[in-house]
Amino acid sequence: MSLPVAILVGGLAMRLRPLTEDIPKALIPINGRPFLAHQLELLKSKGIRDVVICAYYRGEQIKEYAGSGEHFGLNIRYSYDGPQPLGTGGAIKKALPLLGAAFFVLYGDSYLPIDYTAVERAFLDSGSDALMTVYRNQDQGDRSNVQFEDAKIIAYDKRHRVPQMRHIDYGLGAFKIQAFELIPEGVHYDLAKLYQVLLMEGRLAAFEVRQRFYEIGSFEGIRELEAYIKQEKGD
Repeated sequence: MSLPVAILVGGLAMRLRPLTEDIPKALIPINGRPFLAHQLELLKSKGIRDVVICAYYRGEQIKEYAGSGEHFGLNIRYSYDGPQPLGTGGAIKKALPLLGAAFFVLYGDSYLPIDYTAVERAFLDSGSDALMTVYRNQDQGDRSNVQFEDAKIIAYDKRHRVPQMRHIDYGLGAFKIQAFELIPEGVHYDLAKLYQVLLMEGRLAAFEVRQRFYEIGSFEGIRELEAYIKQEKGD
């Protein structure tokens, strides 16, 4: 049975203005359809059944579009930050009652065509409280932020990078609920900080993926994803 997936869609997407002045990033058109449609269909094709969307900016538009998920063959529920953004970690903390004992976390601008079952299996076999997927990007696409050696994460830092960092946080994590115990209720907290704490405490496993990631966090990323999806569908 596949783990549920929490999708983080709370960002303001300032880098994509004017595209996101009136719509959230998740609803940006990709080949004529909202990005979220492509993302949800991908998850369905990978065996995912349950999704929790963690929303803040224009979250009501996302719910109006995706609804209960029935149209996508999924069960979708929603968790809202409230009047103030909670950050990626804080948003998951608030959504925990909907997620259960273990779950995936996926960034709302990421399109990750990998084997989710293999990631889930590696996570459960590791016995760790969390797992980060990593990809050897060699500073391609975005700057590397993970030092990964002998199947282990040695260092992870988005701000203070070192030459030994040749991998990047791929954008899919897996967690047990206890990994979020240290985050206070209702406060802004970054998921990257949680990863760092778990790594320091020896509670973070890793899984290296070979398939490059796609994202809509930049205009270049949007063009690359559009070309990829068009090629995959043979258009």
